[in-house]
Amino acid sequence: MTKAELVEKIYAKSGLETKVKSEAALDAVISAISECLASGDSITLMGFGSFKVVKRAPRTGRNPRTNEKIEIPACSVVKFLPGKALKDAIK
Repeated sequence: MTKAELVEKIYAKSGLETKVKSEAALDAVISAISECLASGDSITLMGFGSFKVVKRAPRTGRNPRTNEKIEIPACSVVKFLPGKALKDAIK
């Protein structure tokens, strides 16, 4: 699903007056989530799931073409854990 398709669904289900307002609402949610995660906070949406930032330690990997060892630096990644309602909806 693309962003345009998601905006269309939000417009159809939310009752907002225009698709432009639906897109603005989606952009606001994405921006708020990004800002919270960038500051190190976690976000829990009851029934949907939770987002949190996890730090990965540096590790040694290998190039599959040459089998040469490479050092992979430490980094932060976003993890999503689905909530019970989302898991049940997918079944």
